[in-house]
Amino acid sequence: MDGYINKVESFGAVDGPGMRYIIFFAGCPMRCKFCHNPDTWKMEGGERRSAESLLDEAETCRAYWGKKGGITASGGEPLSQIDFLLELFSLAKERGINTCIDTSGAPFTSKGEWFEKFKKLMEVTDILLMDIKHINPDEHVALTGRGNENIIEMFRFLDEIKKPIWIRHVLVPGISDDDEYLRKTRDFIRTLSNVERVEILPYHTLGIMKYHEMGIPYPLEKTPMPSAERIENARRILECEKYTKWKD
Repeated sequence: MDGYINKVESFGAVDGPGMRYIIFFAGCPMRCKFCHNPDTWKMEGGERRSAESLLDEAETCRAYWGKKGGITASGGEPLSQIDFLLELFSLAKERGINTCIDTSGAPFTSKGEWFEKFKKLMEVTDILLMDIKHINPDEHVALTGRGNENIIEMFRFLDEIKKPIWIRHVLVPGISDDDEYLRKTRDFIRTLSNVERVEILPYHTLGIMKYHEMGIPYPLEKTPMPSAERIENARRILECEKYTKWKD
């Protein structure tokens, strides 16, 4: 089986525990206003790669991973290609490779064949990085084009099976940088027992040039980056220091 891959990066230091080989999957059902990888939206825009070729290439970097490192499936949205992701991670575990998924959770459903595949995928997944893009359902639709009800359900399921997760929250002035919403996000995180790390990802404008090159209007053209004070405020409210198992 081949997967559609946008690109790979050999040395990722912020995409899971240790040093990671990052595989960016092509295709994503969301259209987040702050997305800095619009080139990953279309699955057919990716290069077809086999799981074996990706793992063979990844293992050339294995000496740098240390005890914690491994591969991270990112995107795009890796869960949009769940069959290929399941094959990739199953083969990775046969090789003794640590596996991590960086996901929005957008494709998640607790019904039918997809969910059966997801449960098998979790058996060969060591940890997940998950965004809380917005805790308010209506604001989530406005920000991403989709609701967050199934994403909240995915968080609940991962907590139920005790699968370790890191939570990342993109802080966007005027959208998610709001004390009321931050407190609601904190209260939701407090209900989960499987959270090992909480991080703030400050909004940035590094992806604007990609939009211009692709002829796509950039939705947050006039949105500033958050100040250091607001970043620290968000860290305090979300109790980031409380989750220190993987603190460097």
